[in-house]
Amino acid sequence: MNYRLIALDVDGTLLNDRHEITPRVKEAVASASRKGAEIVLCTGRGSTSALPVLEMLGLEGTMITHNGASIVESASRRIIWETVIPPEEAERYIAYLRERRIHFDMNTCFDLYVHRLDDSIAAMYERMFIKPILRGEDVGLPEHTVKLSVYAPKEVLDEVERDWRQWDHELHYIRSGDHFIDVQHPQATKGTALEKLAGMRGIPREQVLAIGNYDNDIGMLTFAGKGIAMANSPDRVKAEADEVTLSNNEDGVSAALERLGLV
Repeated sequence: MNYRLIALDVDGTLLNDRHEITPRVKEAVASASRKGAEIVLCTGRGSTSALPVLEMLGLEGTMITHNGASIVESASRRIIWETVIPPEEAERYIAYLRERRIHFDMNTCFDLYVHRLDDSIAAMYERMFIKPILRGEDVGLPEHTVKLSVYAPKEVLDEVERDWRQWDHELHYIRSGDHFIDVQHPQATKGTALEKLAGMRGIPREQVLAIGNYDNDIGMLTFAGKGIAMANSPDRVKAEADEVTLSNNEDGVSAALERLGLV
C-alpha cells in the first residue's frame, strides 16, 4: 500500500523514555518523507511543544496538536482548525481540581497558562519545551482555550477518572498518559482531526498510516487504513490497532516503517 499520509504520536511513540528521537527513527521518518509521504505529528502536546520535535526530525509541515483540538502549519503558525472550550462548561472541572489541589493547565493553540508552578511541575514542562504563563485564579479561562490538561501521579488520576465517570459530561476527557488527563471539546479527538486533514488533502483513509501508544491515539489508529500500536501500549490500545510494532525504546516507529517498505 502507498501510504500518502503518516500520522505519528510523539510521547511514548517517536520519543523513547529518555525523551529522545534515536538516529534510526529520525532516518526512517526522513526517508518516508523523501519518498513522498506527508509526515504529520499527531500529539496531545500543544503546538509550541510539538514544534521542537518536528525540528528534531528536520521537517516542516502540518501538525495535529492538543489531541486534535488544533491543526496548525508549522512554518507560518497558521491555525487551520481548532475547537474551543466554552468557559461555562469548564467551570465544574476547574472547581473539582482546585478543591483537591490537583495541578492543571489551560491551553490555547500556542500558549499554556497555569495558576501555580512548583519545581517538579516546572521540570516536567521544561522536558516538553514548554514555558508556562502564570495567570491569576480570578481571571478565568484564556480566550480560545482548547484544552485543560491535568497532571498528577497515576493513582490520583485513577481516582479522578473514577469520580468523573459518575458525571454527565458536556466536554470530552481522555487519558493521554499515566500522569495526564485532557479535557476538551467533544469534537477534539486525534481521529476527528486526522479525518479532517485527510479530507483536506483528498487522501482516502486507506492511504493513511497512524502509529501511537495510548488511549488518546485510539481514534487515529481506528480511522487510519493501517493503525499500528507500540509494544509499550496498554492492551486496550493494542486491541484497537491492526498490528503492534516494537516499543518506543526499541525504535518501534522505524521498525514499522521499514517492514511496510516506506523507507
